[in-house]
Amino acid sequence: MRRRGRIITLAVVLIVAAAVIILLRNGKKDDASALSPEMRTAEAYESTYTRVIDISGYVEPYDSQTMRFRSTGAVTGVFVDEGDHVTEGQLLASIDNTSQLASLQEIRDQIEEAELSGSRRELELLRLRETAAEKSLEYTDIVAPFDGEVASRDVDAGDYFEGGDEVMTIVDRSRLKATVEVDEIDMPYVYEGQTARIIFEAYPEYTIEAVVDYIPMLGRYSDQGIGVVDVELLIEDPPEGIIPGFTFEGTLESETETTILLIPHSSIIRERGGKESVNVVEEDGSISSREVRTEYLGEGLSEVLEGDIHAGDTLLLGSSSSGRSPAGPPPGGPR
Repeated sequence: MRRRGRIITLAVVLIVAAAVIILLRNGKKDDASALSPEMRTAEAYESTYTRVIDISGYVEPYDSQTMRFRSTGAVTGVFVDEGDHVTEGQLLASIDNTSQLASLQEIRDQIEEAELSGSRRELELLRLRETAAEKSLEYTDIVAPFDGEVASRDVDAGDYFEGGDEVMTIVDRSRLKATVEVDEIDMPYVYEGQTARIIFEAYPEYTIEAVVDYIPMLGRYSDQGIGVVDVELLIEDPPEGIIPGFTFEGTLESETETTILLIPHSSIIRERGGKESVNVVEEDGSISSREVRTEYLGEGLSEVLEGDIHAGDTLLLGSSSSGRSPAGPPPGGPR
């Protein structure tokens, strides 16, 4: 899908380039006849375009956290309902803390005695126990980790919970994020802060802007057998109707133009081992073979990825003087 997207963005350029090459083939017939009546030629040409990368995916909350009690006991209070807005540090629910309060008070009494008659080492140990007891007391409360909303609540006063049991989920929907799969051949044109334009299936009349927020250091091997990178997008101020789980399609557009070198695919000679070459007509009329590496783009054209070929070079089309066969289109068409 990603590789086809790259071809679609070049379609107009390639059709125009193909038409120009056809005209050049006709115009070159008289010059080529000096080489051999059956030889046809065409020139290598540069084409400049803005690279557009197709993307798709679904949105998620910018942040989401499942809240759990870190202590065991009966629930003494639940202070929010599903759908409520909460602020960072707000108390959400409490569990019975009688035992924790008693333990903390007992340790503090021992500290008072040790400050009067105990050893320094004993006092240090009691201070450590006091810190641990304070933490145990904190674990009887659940507080909001960030500003957000209560997405789900599965607790009521009087319920009994074990430490680690799920109680509720808090989400931040003020911003949304999405992870999109970008083909390895497009990654040189993706950067943090780059603008993406996306359209949601639920609201096809609106085009929403997102930005590339994070690019991981590692890629992965996809089910389709290509290298991809999971790039994270951020939507700073999503429309009210867009909620987590909605799907979208869109594009990443490079701000800089890209120039590629195009040659007729029929000028490429494929040898054993996958080597590719073209025959170039030199200024003195002689023919030289030059190794290249290409990618087939469709419409009878290929992009030169590597090789000593330049715009304006005259290439032989069809069969060559070496008797080797020109390369046919890759199986299955453009990659």
